[in-house]
Amino acid sequence: MKKEDAKIEFRKVNFWYGDKQILFDVDLKVSEYKITALIGPSGCGKSTLLRCINRMNDLVPDSKIKGAVLYDKEDIYEKNADVIELRKKIGMVFQKPNPFPMSIFNNVAYGPRIQNITDKDKLMYIVKKSLRKADLWEEVKDRLGLSAFSLSGGQQQRLCISRALANNPDVILLDEPCSALDPIATAKIEELLKKLKDEKTIIIVTHNMHQAKRISDYTSYLLNGKMIESSQTAEMFSNPKNDLTRDYLNGTFG
Repeated sequence: MKKEDAKIEFRKVNFWYGDKQILFDVDLKVSEYKITALIGPSGCGKSTLLRCINRMNDLVPDSKIKGAVLYDKEDIYEKNADVIELRKKIGMVFQKPNPFPMSIFNNVAYGPRIQNITDKDKLMYIVKKSLRKADLWEEVKDRLGLSAFSLSGGQQQRLCISRALANNPDVILLDEPCSALDPIATAKIEELLKKLKDEKTIIIVTHNMHQAKRISDYTSYLLNGKMIESSQTAEMFSNPKNDLTRDYLNGTFG
C-alpha cells in the first residue's frame, strides 16, 4: 500500500445518540503513515467521529450509524466484521491518562496476555519494545514492578500509549491526549507521535490549533457534525478554502 493511500475512509456517515444526530454526511479520507488532526469547537462531533473508527460507540445504548467506514478498503460495520480483531489493529488513547491499577509491567503486558501470550521472556520483550517506542523505557526500567500510579501524568499517558503499542496496532486514535498535561509532557508526546507515524497511521483530536499545526500532516475541520474542510495542514492554515474554517483558525469563532 502506498503511503498516500487511504487507510481509513468515511463515506456519507451519519450518526445518532438516540434521537440526537451528531454526524451529518461525513466524508473523510485518512492517509496511511500520516498524522491527521481533527479540529473544531467543543461538541462538534470530533470524539464521536474518532470512536466510529474502532466501533467504541457500539458500547453506547441507542446509538446508530448509517453510511460506511472503510479500514483497508473493508467496511468495518458489515455484519460479519470482527470487532475484537478490529480493536487489536486500531489502538486508542484517551483524554486523561487511564493506567490500570496494577504495575507498570502488567499495564503493558495486559493486551498480549489477553492474546494468550504467557511466555515470560516474550512478554518482557514486548513490554521493553513498547516502552522504548513510547520513549519511556529509560525512565521506568528499574521500577517495572511499581504501581503505574507512581508515574507522573505525562509518564502515565506515555504508558497508555505503550499499552496500545503492545498489541502492535497499525492505527492509533488519540482523543485530546495532551489536554491534561503540562507543556514539557506535551512536547514529549508530540515528538513521540512524529516518530511513530513512520510505522503507524495516527488520528488525533485536539483543541490546540498550535499542536495541530506542529505535528499533523493533514487537518480536518468539523463543525456541528459536518465536515467543513479537510486538506494538508500547511495548506489549511495558510490558505483555508472555506470562510467557516478561516473564522475558526483566526479565533473569530469557536
